Amino acid sequence: MLRVHNVHFSYGETPVLNGVSFHVREGELCGLFGPNGSGKTTLFRCCLRFLKLKQGTVQICGNDISKLSTGEMAKVVAYVPQEHKPPFPYLVREVVLMGRTPHLRGVFGISRRDRMIAMDALETLGIAGLAERPYSRLSGGQRQMVLMARAIAQDTPLMFLDEPTSALDFQNQMRIWEIMRSIVEDGRTIIACSHDPNHVAWFCDRVVVVGNNGVIADGDPAEAINEQTLGQIYRNTCAVQTVDGIRMVMPAGLQARKAGKTQANAHSQHACNRNVEQKTVRRINYDIRYDKLEQ
Repeated sequence: MLRVHNVHFSYGETPVLNGVSFHVREGELCGLFGPNGSGKTTLFRCCLRFLKLKQGTVQICGNDISKLSTGEMAKVVAYVPQEHKPPFPYLVREVVLMGRTPHLRGVFGISRRDRMIAMDALETLGIAGLAERPYSRLSGGQRQMVLMARAIAQDTPLMFLDEPTSALDFQNQMRIWEIMRSIVEDGRTIIACSHDPNHVAWFCDRVVVVGNNGVIADGDPAEAINEQTLGQIYRNTCAVQTVDGIRMVMPAGLQARKAGKTQANAHSQHACNRNVEQKTVRRINYDIRYDKLEQ
């Protein structure tokens, strides 16, 4: 579905991508994972022809992207950017309908079917109630979900999602990842950027880890997301643990700190109990002496 081979790109004299190669199979949910500034968004923009490659090739559905027209690209690839500033106060339903542009037929314009597909996409995201609201007045998280609905309505075999959950609360983050899973189970292909190693480990079929201007790891999440790989990009600040059969990435030393805190609390409680016991004994002795004086 997507094949990236020996891609090089620089901003001026500053290299960002140096010989990047990987592929994504049809029907996969692939996570593109890496730290800030590792070139994830730049790689997306190269794959979408927003940036011109210095060297290398990108193929989508077996076609070199340099040989596809803009219209042909729009029929095979949908894109959700990391952020989007609305130029005009379009209604939400109008923004989602823009995803149908590659499929419009000449003078006939937007069809009833196009409108139904757009509304279905909004309902899939659980935001149909926003359809008549101005897109420019939505929160960042709401706009992100609208752009996701637009990409779904575009109905392409491949979707590029750049940090699709970055502005969302935890509940909606999980909802979006579950929706992505359902999309690939229907036969479409997704490559999604994420800063969260747990998200790509939990939901993706494949993970490509980028850093140091290239690909550090590529493969099954259990193989790609490990302490050795994370150590290369986060300087050994992460630990990988398995909790109830689920792999979790957490700060290194977190368990030791929590264990130390628990032990300190136990010592504090023990000291408090001893203090109470001593005060109780002193009170009893005082009461006994007082009773003797009264006698």
